[in-house]
Amino acid sequence: MPGNVSLHMVTTGNDLPGHRIVRPMGIVRGLTVRSRSVVGNLGAALQTLVGGNITIYTELCEKAREEAFELMLRHAAERGANAVIGMRYDANDVAEGVTEVLAYGTAVLVEPAA
Repeated sequence: MPGNVSLHMVTTGNDLPGHRIVRPMGIVRGLTVRSRSVVGNLGAALQTLVGGNITIYTELCEKAREEAFELMLRHAAERGANAVIGMRYDANDVAEGVTEVLAYGTAVLVEPAA
């Protein structure tokens, strides 16, 4: 399980306002693959009958995105980057009840603009 990676600036944009990109350091990514448990599926099925937000799946998705994001930050730190630009998420089913979540972007070294 990834630990928190400190002091990273992340944006979905292609620049970081107030900063200058000193060096691009390549694409970085974090990937996690999650499955839904039988108990979770049963609980979600019951929530579906009531309607509204299916909190069991919401929590699973949030946890998967958080883990993928932290892995991406770790990958960026390993390259010596202090920021990630153009950050995105992607998710795909890889098997019945199994989903991959990918966080990716471009690792960069930035410094404050003059």
